[in-house]
Amino acid sequence: MFRDVGLDKLIAKALEEDVGHGDVTTSAIFTGDEGGIARAVAKEDMVVAGIDVFKKVFLSLDPDIEFHTDCKDGAAAKKGTILAEISGAIKNILIAERVALNFFQRLCGIATLTQKYVEAVKGTRAKIIDTRKTTPCLRDLEKYAVRVGGGFNHRFGLDGGVLIKDNHISAAGGITSAVSGVRNTIPLTLKIEVEVKDLKEVEEALASGVDIIMFDNMKPEEMKKAVLLINGRAIVEASGNVTLERVRQIAETGVDYISVGALTHSSPAADISLNMTIV
Repeated sequence: MFRDVGLDKLIAKALEEDVGHGDVTTSAIFTGDEGGIARAVAKEDMVVAGIDVFKKVFLSLDPDIEFHTDCKDGAAAKKGTILAEISGAIKNILIAERVALNFFQRLCGIATLTQKYVEAVKGTRAKIIDTRKTTPCLRDLEKYAVRVGGGFNHRFGLDGGVLIKDNHISAAGGITSAVSGVRNTIPLTLKIEVEVKDLKEVEEALASGVDIIMFDNMKPEEMKKAVLLINGRAIVEASGNVTLERVRQIAETGVDYISVGALTHSSPAADISLNMTIV
């Protein structure tokens, strides 16, 4: 399940943004007494993610709306599948429609793309993980969708772990000094991860005794050499320019994790329609 951190406030803010002072179109057509049924239909094959969020948007606007679904997060939905049926006041269903779909399509899209990456590396030791390249204020939901798609989460925020990146290294004067500064400050229970760009930096990171080494935009041939050099002395992560076309080749270098920013910053929204009928 997703971390329900401020979800009610998030939905309320999204509805406020979309509705403003009221839906002038819907209010002009319907009195508010008309009843109807809306069916959410998958327009393409997808992985379902965020069905409870989808439901929550409608019920937050109108608790009398009835929501029925046979789908569960993580399920594969074929094109044409009825994902959910929403019944109640047509006016309120229409007002909530866009916000509900925006959340649902976004999360299904992330889960679907994640599953493609996970399938691409099947049979290797590599696990697919996400990054902090998420939509502001949607991180918990988007990282949840990654898990639904079979991926794993990297840190949720800057307080979730030590990751010494290139700018830290440059400003500190090198990997050794950056790691030393961190080690003198953080609790012993926190792992230290450092980003490296070549074999020389891999050697420096190993000498510094870090726990995780991230290969940043290294070529697969160099990654293989680096994995052999590390030889299990640190967890290995690959990052940078990871596409579906390249991810298998990266996985076969022997890395433990592959972080993919595209899971959350470039996943296309799933194609879902909401079709309304009057009852």
